[in-house]
Amino acid sequence: MSSSAPAAHVLIGLDQVRSRSLAALEPWFSLEPQALLARSGQLSLEFQWSRPDDDPRELSEIPELRLWSLRADALCPWLPLLLDRGNGQLTRHVAMLLPHQFSRTEGIRFAPDSLELWMTHRLFLLDHWCRGHGLNARGNLEQMAAVLGFELDGSFWQGLD
Repeated sequence: MSSSAPAAHVLIGLDQVRSRSLAALEPWFSLEPQALLARSGQLSLEFQWSRPDDDPRELSEIPELRLWSLRADALCPWLPLLLDRGNGQLTRHVAMLLPHQFSRTEGIRFAPDSLELWMTHRLFLLDHWCRGHGLNARGNLEQMAAVLGFELDGSFWQGLD
């Protein structure tokens, strides 16, 4: 790997979406776990996907983008931890994966059971992955969950050490 850090703003082109190519994320694949965690909340994905002005769909309602996102999520389970939380990147990514409703006034509202299952699964997965590399990211994981409106009970991590 080169000594330069991967770009924090990643463009996902039309051809990449159609072929479900994750080539734009390749620089992130080569980072060691500690380097990935150091970039938590910094990654921004931009889909270069044109659509007619009269297309009312949100990006998360476009099947091709959802399919690309599902593949990215499957092969990069750490992706939600890296996505920028302040500009809606994390929320949009999860909307690509889970059933939800969108309201212009209330924003994205996830199906509660789906969010709970996905979030719990992701917390277990990422905690195990981090600990397997000698890292502790529980505080970061809790922040990620909070951005999505998922509150952890104080006893959530008990018994997992």
